[in-house]
Amino acid sequence: MTSGTAGTTGSPLRVGLVGYGLAGSVFHAPLIAATDGLVLDTVVTSNPERQAQARASFGDGIRCAATPDELWARADELDLIVIASPNKTHVPIATAALKAGLPVVVDKPIAGTAAEARELAALAEERGLLLSVFQNRRWDNDFLTLQSLIAGGELGSLGDVWRFESRFERWRPQPKGGWRESGDPEEIGGLLYDLGSHVVDQALVLFGPAVSVYAESDVRRAGAAADDDTFIAITHANGVRSHLYVSATAAQLGPRFRVLGSQAGYVKYGLDPQEAVLREGTIPAAGEPWGVEPESMWGRIGSGESPLTGGGRPVETLPGAYPAYYAAVAAALRGTGENPVTAEQAAAALDVLEAARRSARDGVTVAL
Repeated sequence: MTSGTAGTTGSPLRVGLVGYGLAGSVFHAPLIAATDGLVLDTVVTSNPERQAQARASFGDGIRCAATPDELWARADELDLIVIASPNKTHVPIATAALKAGLPVVVDKPIAGTAAEARELAALAEERGLLLSVFQNRRWDNDFLTLQSLIAGGELGSLGDVWRFESRFERWRPQPKGGWRESGDPEEIGGLLYDLGSHVVDQALVLFGPAVSVYAESDVRRAGAAADDDTFIAITHANGVRSHLYVSATAAQLGPRFRVLGSQAGYVKYGLDPQEAVLREGTIPAAGEPWGVEPESMWGRIGSGESPLTGGGRPVETLPGAYPAYYAAVAAALRGTGENPVTAEQAAAALDVLEAARRSARDGVTVAL
């Protein structure tokens, strides 16, 4: 699927970015600017300070708009819309963009329900337009390394994976406030839909469809109104069990991954460094190291011994590759590659998230 406005192979594709908060300014804008064949044309934010920030970061040539409606009025001047605004706006803005004839990238979660995600997918299919979901954690360094280990490449082999443990934990005892921690269902806040969107997507990419889901979800912190400590157990169709933890209340952080297989296990601590580097204002540059972590952070693979006491052997962590997402989007728009994350894949993850919410509420295991 392509946009009808994509120019010749040599012409950059012009991007309108809706939202310039954390997601827009730290993740999307720098990665778009770093991608050959894409150019950041317009930033949509009604905040004058954020407009000034965008111009300071990307030059006075950046156009600013106060509302997405200003983009639809000149849809023929754009080739892609990226939606990095609050979760509750994703569906209406994506719908408007597709109806204006524009391909769309939506930050996760694409919607509040799987049904809404599939409706957007159907609209994009009907219009012949790209609809992609920004699941950047598929390009985390540890995830890419684990994929290689599961495939039995030169890094080593786990054999048949039996259990996958994934933790995305933080220690934030004081709520920050804002829509992400709101208890209003319309805001689609809470960790289940925030960090949970990442860990569930990774589990489905690695091990395929889920057949049952069990979850526990709590609001631990005074002043928080949305879940801040959640556990999800997935049984996959192939028999693998995924245990996924997302928390803002972890005073001691567990391993990011603990993966147990028939031949060996892999344990990896620490988060991929790309987000921290992007927050510092660094933009990926061709030929420069990116997503590389020190040897002290490498995970370990082995059997019968604890990695905390030196058991197993260190496995070099592959470099993280967030820039690969937008490079793939550009190729898909040019007709030379595939959509890197489809709305149907995002809908499958939302099936799990909705089941997890029901499981935690009712204290039951939910069959899919």
